[in-house]
Amino acid sequence: MSMTQSSVGARGTAMTMQRSRGAGSAFLLVLLGLWGAIIPFVGPYFGYTFGVNTPWFFTYDRLWLDVLPGIAVLLGGLILGPSANRASGGFGAWLALLGGIWFTVGPVLSQLWRVGGLAAPIGAPAGPSLLHVLEQLGYFYGLGALVTALAGIALGRMSIR
Repeated sequence: MSMTQSSVGARGTAMTMQRSRGAGSAFLLVLLGLWGAIIPFVGPYFGYTFGVNTPWFFTYDRLWLDVLPGIAVLLGGLILGPSANRASGGFGAWLALLGGIWFTVGPVLSQLWRVGGLAAPIGAPAGPSLLHVLEQLGYFYGLGALVTALAGIALGRMSIR
């Protein structure tokens, strides 16, 4: 048996990795995915709202800008967390990364949508100016940046052998 074969056998294949490699990021991604998908429906209870001020009111812009990217981040974290395989872990991290990018660019791109289609452009944040900033960060831009960073960190950690 050659030295290469014995070292590969001891360390596993090139696709295996420690389960803990993405666990911390995965846990945070699951929480952030839940936040992103649920906050438009429960935020109005606390005066933390964007667009529609009614709790649990479904709109297509909430679906496209909050729920779907939130589900992508949530699923990405759930796939990444228990994975001991670089391919499945990478898929989960990439899925979360795409959700984070959409949280960041989706609100800007929604300005191209016109009323009458499957979604309306994003509405205005509610409340005073400081709350406007906090809503934009918590609903979209800050959330997307944090998710993108965590998913990128997870991808980087998985690339280390």
